[in-house]
Amino acid sequence: MEKDKKKILLWHISRWFVGAVFLFSSFSKGVDPLGTSYKIQEYMTAWSIGSFSFEWALPLATFLSVSMITLEFLIGVLLITNCYKKMSAWLLLLMMTFFTVTTLIDAITNKVTDCGCFGDMLKLTNWETFWKNVVLMVFTIYIFLFRNMPNRKKTFERDILVTLFAIAIAVVFQLYNISNEPILDFRSWKVGNRMMPEEKGEIKTFLIYKNKTTNDTIEFTSEKLMDYYKDSEWVANWEFVDSKMIDPNEIYADGFSMMGTDDIDYAKDIIGTADSLLIATIHHLNDVTPKGIARLQKVNKYAQEKGIYMVYLISMSSTVEEVEAFLTENQLDNAEYYYADEKAIETMLRSNPGFILLKDSEVLGKWHHSNTDELIQE
Repeated sequence: MEKDKKKILLWHISRWFVGAVFLFSSFSKGVDPLGTSYKIQEYMTAWSIGSFSFEWALPLATFLSVSMITLEFLIGVLLITNCYKKMSAWLLLLMMTFFTVTTLIDAITNKVTDCGCFGDMLKLTNWETFWKNVVLMVFTIYIFLFRNMPNRKKTFERDILVTLFAIAIAVVFQLYNISNEPILDFRSWKVGNRMMPEEKGEIKTFLIYKNKTTNDTIEFTSEKLMDYYKDSEWVANWEFVDSKMIDPNEIYADGFSMMGTDDIDYAKDIIGTADSLLIATIHHLNDVTPKGIARLQKVNKYAQEKGIYMVYLISMSSTVEEVEAFLTENQLDNAEYYYADEKAIETMLRSNPGFILLKDSEVLGKWHHSNTDELIQE
């Protein structure tokens, strides 16, 4: 009897623990389902080998994202509430098996460097993700083995209501975050972040020298070179290896650039010098709807009237001819445009188009194109 009580207690602890992890994981991805869809597209592209390709499924990425997050949330709710024990145990086992195998392949091949298991909220390496799944798998197997454990309070009506309620919450929550910018932002361009240092720093060049005997290396600024060269013994024993330049005025977003048609990066000049800057992002030129174009026109007119410096930031997948034709045709050619990597634009804003307002390089606001009235009222 005492042994059975321990088994039951361990089973409850297992379902509560795994259920809590699933709820946290689904919430962290559910605040930004488009981000998860981009990750699914990345997997599809990475796993395409020769004629065996997932390219056909790329348009389904958003549907797959919403479906996966909804299922993950549902499993978490069923485990916590102890509803549909057998079904939830089977779903849990299948999902955890898929996740564990996938993350093991990731860890070995490193084709996708971040699985996105917790969205942008929590980043793990591939091996950390795999071992996390191994731990969860131990609890999952225990839950599955004891899935036939008697349930004293089981009612069919309760299970149905809990299931439908969980699905409804997950779907509505994700649709809201697709139709708007995510309610929680864990990316570098979130509101309140300063994208460049408040005060400009001096660009410094560092020299790297190696000892000819011990292979030890030292690093120092170029200003100190003459001090070292005063020592003839040092000059005889050390040789130049490399140099590097450190610019403290870099933008706080890895790999971000704003390329002009002349192939020059104007990002630091624009973001670092503009008093007020409104960036309209377009990461898929051909996917901008008539409503999106109308909102671009509305915001463009607002910026002109208020004297706000506005630029378009467009994906590099569009040619100069396509961009200029789009802007001219839609009477948007009174503002400058620059190119950026598509992934960088999607990181800034999920909306296509979307708007981001900066003042002295600080992000004041971000708007989905469906919320342009909020921008104009600012």
